[in-house]
Amino acid sequence: VLQVVFRVADEQGLLLLDLKDLRAMLASVGDHAAELRAVYGNIAPATIGTIQRSLLSLEEAGAANFFAEPALQLQHLMQKDFSGRGVVSILDATTLMNNPRLYASFLLWLLAELFEQQGEVGDLPQPRLALFFDEAHLLFRDMPDALLEKIEQVVRLIRSKGVSVWFVTQNPLDIPARVLAQLGNRVQHALRAFTPADQKVVAAVAETFRANPALATKTVITELAVGEALVSMLDAQGAPVPVERVMVRPPASQLGPLAEAERARLIANCPLAANYATTIDRESAFELLQQRAATITPAAAAPRPAGGQSAGEAFLKSAVR
Repeated sequence: VLQVVFRVADEQGLLLLDLKDLRAMLASVGDHAAELRAVYGNIAPATIGTIQRSLLSLEEAGAANFFAEPALQLQHLMQKDFSGRGVVSILDATTLMNNPRLYASFLLWLLAELFEQQGEVGDLPQPRLALFFDEAHLLFRDMPDALLEKIEQVVRLIRSKGVSVWFVTQNPLDIPARVLAQLGNRVQHALRAFTPADQKVVAAVAETFRANPALATKTVITELAVGEALVSMLDAQGAPVPVERVMVRPPASQLGPLAEAERARLIANCPLAANYATTIDRESAFELLQQRAATITPAAAAPRPAGGQSAGEAFLKSAVR
């Protein structure tokens, strides 16, 4: 049904720029389902209702703030400073993490856009962009199978586009095995085993590393102190090297959240702030369908002339054209 909606919108030049456009287009296609059936197949009202309820759930979670204009420009995530070093961009997910379905939808959009827009570059000395997703277990909580399959596909193929993806979570088993199998580099901090279930987790995590004869991985995981980690990276041939126990260099950045005043100052001084400061609501499917309804309704109420056509027939001809 969504494919039909997108097809009709394309053929009629109706831009789908935000959620209200999509919801208006769904309602319009549902109203004209009988006329569209001959060309596009059956469009069940129950299916339209199911999609509308899902969109409503996303909208209540704040999706309207993401799927609107101005859209996020991916090149803004790849900017460099005057010395040629990459710039760190931080997505404030404080509220977003409370809505895992919206968080996962945004992740899928971001990875899919990167995959579509970036050309094949092979194995670069350093990636064009490195994405770190903190609290990654929230991304995969109650995730639909279709969404999980898409994320697995993108994660598997996006490395050839010069994009590196990192999932950060306390327990690597929080990430589905199908996605975890596509990740090559591993940095594991301490895990504590206080219960039999915890011990099974520690054993499972230890077995995911390439064994190092000089290191008892299962024991070391529970002994790691603050600033220590078990690390396994890919070598030049793409194979994981044996796990090593290392010390992590202390961060030189601020630890802890910014004060609101400091956050506002940094945003105001950001050279990209003007690009996203004002929401844009261009004329798109929502407005055009409202205008169409206003012109069709009086005509539909009038007696149909001999040899004339109904509003539904006019809509169908427009869609087919």
